[in-house]
Amino acid sequence: MSRLHFQSLIGLIVIGLLFACQTEKDFTPALIPMPQQVEWRSQQFNLADSSQCFVQRIVPRIPGVQLNNNEAYRLSVSADSVILEATSEIGIYRGLQTVKQLVFEKNGKRYLKGCAIIDWPAFRIRGFMQDVGRNFQPIDMLKEQIDVLAAYKYNVFHFHMTENPGWRLESKIYPQLNAAESMTREKGKFYTQEDFKELVAYCQERKITLIPEFDIPGHSAAFRKAMGFETMSDPRVQPVLINLVDELCSLAPAEVMPYIHLGTDEVWHDYERPAPTLLPALLERVTQHHGRELIVWRPGQHIEGDSVSITQLWSSNGHPKPGHRYIDCRLNYVNHLDPLSGITQLYFDRINGAAHGDSLRMGGIFCCWNDNNVDEAYDILVQNPVYPGIVTYAETSWTGQKADFGENYLAKLPEKGSELFNEFSAFEERLIEHRDKYFQGKPFPYVKQTNTEWKVLGPIANGGDINAAFSVEDTLQETYQIDTATYTWHGPFVGGTIQLTHYFGYPSYFPREEGTYYAYTQIWSPQEQTVGAWIGFHDWSRSAGRRGGPFPRNGEWHNTHPKAWLNGELIAAPKWNKPGLASNTEEIPFTDENYFFRKPASIHLKKGWNKVLLKIPVKKDTWKRMFTFVPVQDENGTIKEVEGLKFSAEIK
Repeated sequence: MSRLHFQSLIGLIVIGLLFACQTEKDFTPALIPMPQQVEWRSQQFNLADSSQCFVQRIVPRIPGVQLNNNEAYRLSVSADSVILEATSEIGIYRGLQTVKQLVFEKNGKRYLKGCAIIDWPAFRIRGFMQDVGRNFQPIDMLKEQIDVLAAYKYNVFHFHMTENPGWRLESKIYPQLNAAESMTREKGKFYTQEDFKELVAYCQERKITLIPEFDIPGHSAAFRKAMGFETMSDPRVQPVLINLVDELCSLAPAEVMPYIHLGTDEVWHDYERPAPTLLPALLERVTQHHGRELIVWRPGQHIEGDSVSITQLWSSNGHPKPGHRYIDCRLNYVNHLDPLSGITQLYFDRINGAAHGDSLRMGGIFCCWNDNNVDEAYDILVQNPVYPGIVTYAETSWTGQKADFGENYLAKLPEKGSELFNEFSAFEERLIEHRDKYFQGKPFPYVKQTNTEWKVLGPIANGGDINAAFSVEDTLQETYQIDTATYTWHGPFVGGTIQLTHYFGYPSYFPREEGTYYAYTQIWSPQEQTVGAWIGFHDWSRSAGRRGGPFPRNGEWHNTHPKAWLNGELIAAPKWNKPGLASNTEEIPFTDENYFFRKPASIHLKKGWNKVLLKIPVKKDTWKRMFTFVPVQDENGTIKEVEGLKFSAEIK
């Protein structure tokens, strides 16, 4: 047992990543992830009284814990003490992250909110992956992300180190792998072995396991170029990769780095196909010789004789391999996610299709595949909703999603007023509080959207003419007779982003048809004011170039020619930095393509009700059929809600 007095507690909180204070008369902490069991007390622990104490102790067991005892903890905060108990140092560390979120301020004094908590993770693997093979990230940038992971009780950092553009881990056996000549992006940038050891240690200090990945035999252009191999079936490949696995395992012992990931996905070409003995030999080397666990992607290459690998599911075709443990990544590629509808998707992602893990369901890893080239490494965090995604996935993977609703809410919110809607709305309030308290100066593209509602009409048959105009643009009414068809408004639908038809086929609002949609809402403003607005008609994925392109030309919001009106006045489309680019432009970095990383549009709200009308034509080949419209304000670099606004989709 260790006993820490007041000064130790203050030191813990002050240096903690998530230190912040809340001033409220009756403060209820916005905990993320929400503990499994929590009871709030009216008592408060006064941090100003040095006679009071904070106790941490290791105990044999914690009654009531149902899963993953090694990470569980029990926390009691009363007027005279803070007692944190766990069965391991890992559990103590997880509990300390909760303590940091209990701090608040009243009458100029700091307190911890009184509570009784028993908590444990629903899943034993809760991870985040960064692809540094395509786009190198400096060590300090990686550490920033790892700090956030630790604060939200993640226990895995998946480090994807090799890709077609570059082999990013130093090899002293084969230094040609790190030569600039072998790389096609950020040539010559790689992590030294000392860098790697430093990163492993940084993770270990924060009770996070680093999982290194060599992605082979696909995704191996840099490897083949450096080594002079035409194909991955070359007999020289196997001894080289065995040596590289040996070298990797020499950098950290098995108890510190128990998993080795060897990819095996997306072998599209004959020159990537391995010799029949390659993958079985690597499986034996990792598991038998080095005593580690082997992880491979699924779908992926078959490994003859494999009965022990852990499969990491990465697409809708990634089904668990019978009898094998598995990690779920099927619904969480942040590079495809719009910040608003994407957070809904992550929240309602039922990891492993279950409320909690078991002997085979290990958990999930939230993935960032910024396949496209970037101008600066930090653009990866700016141009993807990484931080709101990490915070949301922390809730999903630690607390677990108990309700079984299939894929029903991956592309839309539950019905307003339903239990699930109210649960998400409450989470959204906590998420926004974390944005404001803990992410100042960091990109956190999310604003409240559960108060925004829309009516949608269509699709109106337009005969393939995306420029066709209809009477909806002239007069607002309940129904329209257009040619021989009658059209009525559907909804209200809630959200800042509405997926009319989801690009990956998740259940949404409309079948996949072509035509012209209109969306309508009203915004009530307490005063006349000019504010910003997030406006968009396509979330350009940060992979596969400008997928769904070509990118619009100046004067256009999108290549389908959508429009936005406020009080009858047309809102001008942005003047793009790189207009008219083709789809296959993954080497040309993004700069202003999506609403959340360009300057918000400027809109003028009159006092009282303001009418918003959007026109959204879709063609047969339109990939993402969606729209976004949310008033926002920039507060010292953080995008936030405009205070005092109300929304109504009532047709008036």
